[in-house]
Amino acid sequence: MNAFTTDNQRWQAVQSRDTRAAGHFVYAVRTTGIYCHPGCKSRMAKRENVEFFNDAASAEAAGYRACRRCQGKPDESRRSTLVARACRLLESAETPPSLDQLGAQLAVSPFHLHRLFKAETGLTPKAYASAFRARRLRERLGDAGSVTDAIFDAGYNSNSRFYESAGQRLGMRPREYRAGGAGATIHFALAQCSLGAILVAQSQKGICAILLGDEPEPLLEQLQDQFPSARLIGGDADYERVVAEVVGFVEAPALGLDLPLDVQGTAFQERVWQALREVPVGSRVSYTDIAERIGAPKAVRAVAIACAANHIAVAIPCHRVVRRDGDISGYRWGVERKRQLLARETALS
Repeated sequence: MNAFTTDNQRWQAVQSRDTRAAGHFVYAVRTTGIYCHPGCKSRMAKRENVEFFNDAASAEAAGYRACRRCQGKPDESRRSTLVARACRLLESAETPPSLDQLGAQLAVSPFHLHRLFKAETGLTPKAYASAFRARRLRERLGDAGSVTDAIFDAGYNSNSRFYESAGQRLGMRPREYRAGGAGATIHFALAQCSLGAILVAQSQKGICAILLGDEPEPLLEQLQDQFPSARLIGGDADYERVVAEVVGFVEAPALGLDLPLDVQGTAFQERVWQALREVPVGSRVSYTDIAERIGAPKAVRAVAIACAANHIAVAIPCHRVVRRDGDISGYRWGVERKRQLLARETALS
């Protein structure tokens, strides 16, 4: 229960510099035009000069500016704890609560919660709940008695609601996914390019894998691991033209790839991959840059993990991500290939 709902309670928290109140409200001083969070070490104001707001946005809308000492930000541990509690509530709820309901449970304003949650996780509460249910569904499809049981166990309150977006969440029909891709048809072909062996695979939606390596056999094993029960069909003459187009793109990325991609990942991964696709040929960015571009500046490690999970080489250009000092390190298909790709793009751009 929120213990900071009345002005008297809030003033007591300000006087005692109670950091537990951070995130519940801010207080503003009329004589200075500045607002602070509870716990700020600034000089104590007189009560008659203080007014309270539910969040920083409300204080700023009233014309106040953030305190330089506390930067208008709640205590870091309080913020992390608040977001962690929100995650647990979203994960445990039978039906995902609305933003208003979640804010009421945590005793913070919906606006404040939305802003903090996205800053910490890179996702809105709604997107987090959706991604969590999709992940839980993937786990349940493997051992549930039926697809319907798995859908309801994962937190979807109706079959129709799930099936509306099943293709986006799983990349194939639920029964196919439950059986490890059984029933799904994926065409593939192996070839050689200047970077070594290359495997190109295509589902009904688009290119679902571009894999690079020294030898072709391990690439086929990777594809089988990715789609263990799908029907894998070696490419015919028509498909060889698709492979030729992909190889040409790998050799000269500036030409672009005019083929649809079948991109499947968590909501966060897909945001990272989309940001990568917007990095121009010949440019280099850091993991920090990508984290900032997707609105999750603290999720640098998660961005690196998303890059490592990318199955579509070059078309989703994770090779354009380098360390902040410019050093080339870390690439799923080998640092030397990354170095070659970057040098090639620099020359062509």
